[in-house]
Amino acid sequence: MVVVIDENSNPFELGCVTEIFGLRRPELGRDLYEFTLCSPEPRTLMRDGFFTLTGVAELTAADSADTLIVPNRPDTEVPRRPAVLAAVRRAHARGARLVGFCSGAFTLAEAGVLDGRRATAHWQWADDFRRRFPAVRLEPDVLFVDDGDILTAAGSAAALDLGLHIVRRDFGAEVANSVSRRLVFAAHRDGGQRQFVERPVPDVPDESLAPLLAWAQERLGEPLTVAGLAAHAAMSPATLHRRFRAQLGTTPLAWLNGERTAFACRLIERGEERLDVVAHRSGLGTAANLRSRLRRETGLTPSAYRRRFGP
Repeated sequence: MVVVIDENSNPFELGCVTEIFGLRRPELGRDLYEFTLCSPEPRTLMRDGFFTLTGVAELTAADSADTLIVPNRPDTEVPRRPAVLAAVRRAHARGARLVGFCSGAFTLAEAGVLDGRRATAHWQWADDFRRRFPAVRLEPDVLFVDDGDILTAAGSAAALDLGLHIVRRDFGAEVANSVSRRLVFAAHRDGGQRQFVERPVPDVPDESLAPLLAWAQERLGEPLTVAGLAAHAAMSPATLHRRFRAQLGTTPLAWLNGERTAFACRLIERGEERLDVVAHRSGLGTAANLRSRLRRETGLTPSAYRRRFGP
């Protein structure tokens, strides 16, 4: 895992990738990634001159990356350094996974590796991005896009969502949950959720969905419905739907399906081999529905998921 830092790069995304991919994991008994920071210059002035980064590897470290995280910065109109773009193209040509957080999509697009591909970027730059890179299939109203070997996240905090998604893809739901617990961050937010959440911190504590979510997570194997969630929260289904959209950027049903699929993944990782049991305990109902949800979320069949992440 190699992260390229360039002039005026954002410190927040650098902190996110270091926290998720670079820290030792004694609670897991192993380190997850071999993590390297590199830069085209010995001294790199970070965003708005907040601080200068020194002592990192040279840009040539990018040539050995299995996953290359590209630079992002607020001055999207300034062309990226040719040496950085060349390193991105070389990594793509040899099959490395490329990741762009926030304005990192501009780096990928400028390198020419996003033509014809799906990607996202921060909503405030969507019009400019479309104008400059019409060949890219921009999805501006999602948290992140996983297009196989190229992944992009919108906004700054979405870097955490995409980072945890990458850990989940590489090591399974159980390890991703462990990392999220250490971050004290939501373990799973689907990439298709909206970027813009009307009220990320509710003005009135009583209106928070947290108690309802915790209650539902304890009962995923039960026949929960949107109507049942609304009844438990003492509100109408329409009001529940509005609050989910406002606070989580998704629908109650999409959230419930995501939680059930994540729980099914954890059951498989812990050694449960009977698909009907996994489907029943997770609330997905049937083995057929489990297969469909798992393939949609992970790209793997249950048997392939078990081979990759099982005990």
